[in-house]
Amino acid sequence: MGYTTSQTTIVFIVFALVCAFVPAFSVEDAEAISLWDTCLLKISPKCALDIIGVVFENGTITDACCHDLVQEGKVCHNTLIKYIADRPLLVSHETQYLKKSADLWAYCVSISQTA
Repeated sequence: MGYTTSQTTIVFIVFALVCAFVPAFSVEDAEAISLWDTCLLKISPKCALDIIGVVFENGTITDACCHDLVQEGKVCHNTLIKYIADRPLLVSHETQYLKKSADLWAYCVSISQTA
């Protein structure tokens, strides 16, 4: 029962993020959509929200979420952050978000190597 609830929560979070940041999908976005779906399955909803909080706000991240982020992989991390940062409401600060994303990645890799 807990597993089903967890899956439902993940689906809800993904749906909410997609509705908030993706006004419409086009055929050209098929690869990004596929990667989005694949990548979000590799990380917990809480860690995904923490990562988004660090990059797009002034949030913090735990060591455990850093480990999850590194396990997710750099391609997934970069693609998801870039996809969100390209939204019309955020694009004016995209350079700042991409730098914060790169800083977060470097920090998490260093945390993962010391563990």
